[in-house]
Amino acid sequence: MPILYHLTSPPPPIPGTDAVFQDIEALRREFGGACLQMYPLRRPSRFFPKQLYGLGRGRALRQMEDAADAHHLFYATLYPFPWLRALKKPLIYTAAAGIGPSPVAGGWRPSIHTVVSCNPRDAAVLRAVPGLRARIIRPGIDTLKFRPEALPLRGELILAVGSAPWTAAQFRTKGIDLLLDAARTLPLRLVFLWRGLLAETLERRVSGRGLGHRVEIINRAADVNRVLAGVHAAAVLAAGDRLVKAYPHSLLESLAAGKPVVLSDCIPMADYVRETGCGTCVEALTAGALRAALLRLMDRYGECQAAAEARGRADFALGPMLQAYGEIYREVAGARTGAP
Repeated sequence: MPILYHLTSPPPPIPGTDAVFQDIEALRREFGGACLQMYPLRRPSRFFPKQLYGLGRGRALRQMEDAADAHHLFYATLYPFPWLRALKKPLIYTAAAGIGPSPVAGGWRPSIHTVVSCNPRDAAVLRAVPGLRARIIRPGIDTLKFRPEALPLRGELILAVGSAPWTAAQFRTKGIDLLLDAARTLPLRLVFLWRGLLAETLERRVSGRGLGHRVEIINRAADVNRVLAGVHAAAVLAAGDRLVKAYPHSLLESLAAGKPVVLSDCIPMADYVRETGCGTCVEALTAGALRAALLRLMDRYGECQAAAEARGRADFALGPMLQAYGEIYREVAGARTGAP
């Protein structure tokens, strides 16, 4: 069935480096469909009001809706974008980070067929909304692209750092500055997987701390499997649960390659990490909490690495995610045709 995917962020300057775009492309390869860009600017800006997303796209939306059976929107959390009230076809809405405290208030709710979260923390909130169809779908990636390649830990921890900032403010809120500061006092090397934005800002921060010999910046399309073969673990930090995906792709890739992860406790994937022991969680976005988490990982590296290799490839395979979305798409098609 034809799906119209709504894009709410500009494409990254380096193709293939944004997780939501990766998810949408995986779904399009499996089910077909078209994309409509609803973000009006060429670059992300935290100052641009969400109420103006979709500005000037009404005509294109109406034309493309005629050829679609349903809409599918990915956004960090649930938000009543103005154009949603005009939809005539059912909407599947994926909240990639968290759904927020009031998930479906307002007049746009009738357009929703299903709300999808990959975050079990949100399940109770979703279940409390009367009449709402909701699904928890664990994310998936092509784990077969990654092969575990152990790297013994010998006195120095090498971390791949994903979920690069979209804005200058995110050097603080995504813990980039904290990681750089940690590299000045711990036996730590950092490999930043960048996506074409704010590279000069990162370079200034690295050189200003005298860390040129301890930091590598990969600001190009890269073979992530090869990068992961040369590190011990991957890290994603955040000041809140809406800054990054609930299950960041860079961490899923790390687990698929048999490498443990370090992440902020506010990121929902932390529950999985604690349950499986495949990494360590940072309890707060502070220097002390980060240092403690990194030292725990160094101390327990063998156990964490074994857990990552045992679970990562199976738990985050792409097939189950595609199957779950396929079930929703078929439900939408059945509802439109009146099929049981």
